[in-house]
Amino acid sequence: MRDHFEIRDHDAAGRIGRLSVPSAGVTVETPALLPVVNPNVLTIEPRRLREEFGAEMLITNSYIIRSTDRIRDRVLEEGLHDFLGFDGAIMTDSGSFQLAEYGDIDVTTAEILDFQRRIGSDVATPVDVPTPPDVDRERAERELETTKQALADAETADTGEMLVNAPVQGSTFPELRKAAGRHASGTDLDVFPVGAMVPMLNAYRYADVVEQVRAAKRGLAPDAPVHLFGAGHPMMFALAVAAGCDLFDSAAYALMARDGRYLTVSGTEHLAEMTYFPCSCPVCAEHTPEAVREHDDDETERLLAEHNLHVTFEEIRRVKAAIRSGNLLELVDRRARGHPAMLDGYRALLDHADELERTDPVSKDAFFYTSHEAARRPEVRRHHDRLSRLAVPDRLLLTESNAPSSHDYDAVWRVKPPFGPFPRALSETYPLTAEVPDRVDDAAQAAAADGVASLADAAPEAAITLGHDDWCAEALRRVPDGIAVENLQTLGQ
Repeated sequence: MRDHFEIRDHDAAGRIGRLSVPSAGVTVETPALLPVVNPNVLTIEPRRLREEFGAEMLITNSYIIRSTDRIRDRVLEEGLHDFLGFDGAIMTDSGSFQLAEYGDIDVTTAEILDFQRRIGSDVATPVDVPTPPDVDRERAERELETTKQALADAETADTGEMLVNAPVQGSTFPELRKAAGRHASGTDLDVFPVGAMVPMLNAYRYADVVEQVRAAKRGLAPDAPVHLFGAGHPMMFALAVAAGCDLFDSAAYALMARDGRYLTVSGTEHLAEMTYFPCSCPVCAEHTPEAVREHDDDETERLLAEHNLHVTFEEIRRVKAAIRSGNLLELVDRRARGHPAMLDGYRALLDHADELERTDPVSKDAFFYTSHEAARRPEVRRHHDRLSRLAVPDRLLLTESNAPSSHDYDAVWRVKPPFGPFPRALSETYPLTAEVPDRVDDAAQAAAADGVASLADAAPEAAITLGHDDWCAEALRRVPDGIAVENLQTLGQ
């Protein structure tokens, strides 16, 4: 099963991995974007997707191919790779999207998997039921049982070397998503898409997306490759990867181009309203918005689609670089400033800091405190948890200022928001090397106070004094009653 997936690097719940696809004879590095290719309308030739944009894998719809007389026999004869002119890995959908849109399709899991094998798909999909968000629980449970049967049918099908998707459904019920993830992970299937996300993605419900992904991840094995079905806007890749997703499929580059829309990492612009292109991709470097508008509709659509792909693949590469450098959450923070819904998603992600901490590296590049959300990052939680490992002297001074030249304490430790207390010998260790602004906000002070409380809990017999730099009322409220507190701003007045 997951012998096909190897994890190389971690940051938060994001990872760089290698997905081996035996039937294609290739290995796909994740996070990976799979451009959606409509077999009836090739906006950009699949060959160019690989050669010019760096796509290692794409996705197309086997149900459409099977249902379209003029291409079905040709694909069966030539094979999917030759038909599309693409020598990377190809994933195929089963018609589940059509099932969700139109209510019924005329194919079973056994039939569509056999067809996907015959046309040479590399990663096939059973006919699961994509239960939309916000349905009643009875429907979600009923349709989840149908999806489980589809996975059982997939396990018994003759799939040859094809990898097979095991979709994780459950609507907007986290406990059902977790149970579905556990069930899917117990099969001998290979890739695990979190399904029925498109309605939430289209509605910018990024916090709900994060909650459902994290719920599915709690059920899935740690080494399970996770595909976020329908996620194609570059503004949310960093967030989705930090939540634990590895694969994305994007029709957005083509659909938005058809509507005259121009993708950026912070949102979507309308070509009709643009005076300048903010991007330096080949399309934007060689054209002005006015020049693109002057082309005929097909050429304008093609140019917009090319730009949309360039900015989308650029963001995937940026996310990979952030994972390798250990600053993925800083990238998520920057993207969260581009749209209120992204900020909701980031805050929802930090609600699961305890889960992120399990895979977050203990040492990285410098921690940058650039917003009050950073006070909730997993590194802060880890520091608080590890305070119990330290030997605490009987009489201890905690201070934000330099240690006094003479004192009556057994030791003087530093206090640094948002982390709280630590021995000065640890000052050069991660994350205590953090870059923090001089004007520390209330959230950082409150987090530091939580660190003081954690230390006091670990050493209840110690006499601790805290010297703080005019902390806010909420931070002082969190300091335990048994700790002596001095405001360094007013000391001696």
